[in-house]
This record gives sequence, structure tokens and C-alpha cells, in this order.
Amino acid sequence: MSGLHLRDEPSAAIVRCSTAAEIAANYAIRHEWARQTEFDAVIVDQFLMWANGLRGKVERLFVPIYFARPKKSKTAKALIASAEKINKVRNEVVHQGRFSNAAEAGEVIAEAKRFIDMIVGLSQPDFDIQDRSRS
Repeated sequence: MSGLHLRDEPSAAIVRCSTAAEIAANYAIRHEWARQTEFDAVIVDQFLMWANGLRGKVERLFVPIYFARPKKSKTAKALIASAEKINKVRNEVVHQGRFSNAAEAGEVIAEAKRFIDMIVGLSQPDFDIQDRSRS
């Protein structure tokens, strides 16, 4: 995720790390929906398209199925807030054509890493994106 950041391409780095966060959300959603429902992959695919974007996937598909009381869960609130932060900057770059800078890209990359560790870690305890990227 940080390769583009190091090559002084902060806007592209933001898009890449937000995509990585959304892929991690897709993984977590698929895992939890397979574990907790009888819906097949085709239906889950349709839900993923319907939810549209990182924030929608977290708020509409992951949080409601994973957390019994999402409004009282610090982790659920943290996931939603993290997805909002990542998505906000990504959408400014992608939809508004705003160029980013290295500092902002670094912040979004760090947020995406935290988000990925948090959401995947709920399905795979002790998951660490840094460890995975080294292997």
C-alpha cells in the first residue's frame, strides 16, 4: 500500500489503500455471512454490490451481522468511523479530482492498515497486515 506513497504518488496511494480496505471488508463479510447464514455466494455477491463502497459494506453488511448490539460496541463504532475516514478522502480524490499530499496519504495509509487489522482480525485473531506484507 505504501509503495506509491514512497514514489511521491499520494493520490494513487490513497486509492490503493482504500481499495485494500474494501477488499478486506469483502473478505470479512463473506466469512461472517458464510458462518452465520445459509445464503450462498451469489446472494452475498449481490449484497456486496448493493452495499456499494467501504462505508456501505461496513454499516449495512458487516456490523449488523457481527455485532449483537452495534450501537453499544466500541469496535463497531471504531470500524464505522475508520471506514468513514478512509472513504471520505478516497472519494475526494476519485470523485472530485482533488490531489492529495504525502502527509495526508500517510495518514490514510495508516488508517487503512488499522481498519484492515481490525476487520480481518475479528475473523482471524492476531491478524497483522504488516506481518502479512513481509511474507
